[in-house]
Formats: sequence, structure tokens, C-alpha cells
Amino acid sequence: MTPELITSKDNPLVKRLRALANDTTAYRRDGSVWLEGDHLLRALLARAEVPEVVVYTEAAWAQQVAGTSAVPVPQPLELPAQTRCVVVPMAVMKSLSGLESAPHLGALWRLPATTEPQAGVPTVVLDRLQDPGNVGSVLRSAAAMGFRQVVALRGSAALWAPKVLRAGMGAHFGLHLVEGAEARALTGLSLPLLMTSSHQGEWLHQAVLPWPCAWVLGHEGQGVSAELLEVAAAAPAGMHPIRIAQPGGEESLNVAAAAAICLHHSATIRGRNGGGAGL
Repeated sequence: MTPELITSKDNPLVKRLRALANDTTAYRRDGSVWLEGDHLLRALLARAEVPEVVVYTEAAWAQQVAGTSAVPVPQPLELPAQTRCVVVPMAVMKSLSGLESAPHLGALWRLPATTEPQAGVPTVVLDRLQDPGNVGSVLRSAAAMGFRQVVALRGSAALWAPKVLRAGMGAHFGLHLVEGAEARALTGLSLPLLMTSSHQGEWLHQAVLPWPCAWVLGHEGQGVSAELLEVAAAAPAGMHPIRIAQPGGEESLNVAAAAAICLHHSATIRGRNGGGAGL
């Protein structure tokens, strides 16, 4: 495989990647995302997905050719034949990175076609979550605990933004992701809706949780919106307010921490009923 050498920061591909790296919603216009670093690229390849372009620094490509395993790349990559390979100087790679220390690898990947929420699929619903780190962490917990779909309602942070991608650590590639949904879309899930709350509802540790279900996580400061509560109350499969016991007396938990607790509890209950591997 002979790579293409690009040395200019004004190259059209470099400009395209820089826009994707620096603009949180550029992927919506471009239809592709820029994946920074070895971990995200390997997570993509593990799902048998094909990157359009893989970008190496000169040092990383020299290591790839030599077949060695060391810094800056732990193991040589096995890429699909149709993937375009590009080699750039470290200065160019730094211009494409949002990290303090730029990685030696990156990839451009074409996003799946936009789709509607799938009915009956274990789901996590994000109601206007704002913090990219929280959103990425929730996606990671969802994938780990056997939830297959994440539906982000209008006003939530962009799911494929660079910071969300980094926080997700590859979870994106194992989830069906829906962005910009309206509150009424929840009725189409045909699932019981478990609404997280800091002050009302059944205690999580005492609740008999349904499976499959949809966990609804509200805005970091405002919680689940009144509009969404109204829609959920009329949902055919029912609404169940749930809260987490906090013996230490804090007012509330960080939403990503609360999500991990709730989703793990769902996975544990599922396992006890014979539906979860390894639980």
C-alpha cells in the first residue's frame, strides 16, 4: 500500500479534516467524522467498518512499514484495501487535533444514514444534555450495559462532536444513534419509560425494572422537561419515575454518574432473569 504524502496545511483534505476537528456540528454538513487517535480507529475497525481515509504522521507510517509495535502506535494496523492512506508531518497533524498532545493517527469515516428511532430496542434518551463529556460517558455506559440505541432530543449536545467522540471511547460504533428527536418520538419506542428524578419516584434499589426499557435522562440543571413528562405520562407502555438513594445527603448526582448506576441496575436485573451474558 503506497500512501499519499501531504505536507501543506492548505491541502483540500487537510482543510476538510480541520473543519471537522474544530466545528462541533460540521459533521452534519459533511456527512463524515474525524476520529482522532489509535483507540477510536481500532474500535471502528473492530466493528468491520471501513474508514474513508487513514492519516498517519511520518513517524507512525515508518513504524507501520517496519511492522514494529512501540510508541507512537502500539500495533501496526490492518486496513481494508479501499481505504486511502495519507502521511503528513507532525505539524499538520497538530493542526487537526483538539488535544494538547496530538495523536499520530486519525481517520475519516462516513456516517451511517440518518434514521428514525427503532421500536422495542433497549434505549437511552437524552433530554437536552449539554456537556459533551457527560454525553460521551452516557454513550459508553449504554453500550457496556447492553442498551443498543441512544435517542438525543432536540437541544442535546451533538452526538458526533469531537469531545463526545473522545469521551465515548468507541461506544458510538456499537449504538444506533438518533439526533434531534422531538419529545413525541418517545411514544414510538413502544417501551416502558423510566424517568430519572432527584426528588420523586420509586427508589432504584427497590424497583422491579422492566426489560427492555428506555431510560430518560434530563438536563444537567433542570432535569427532565415538563413537556417530556407530559408525553411520557400518556405513553402506552407506561412511565415510571425513578430516583437513586443518596445516604450522604447530596442534592443530586452528575448525570453521567446517575446513568451508569441506573443502566448497571437494569443490566443486573436482566441478568438475574437469564437475559444478560456475564451478569
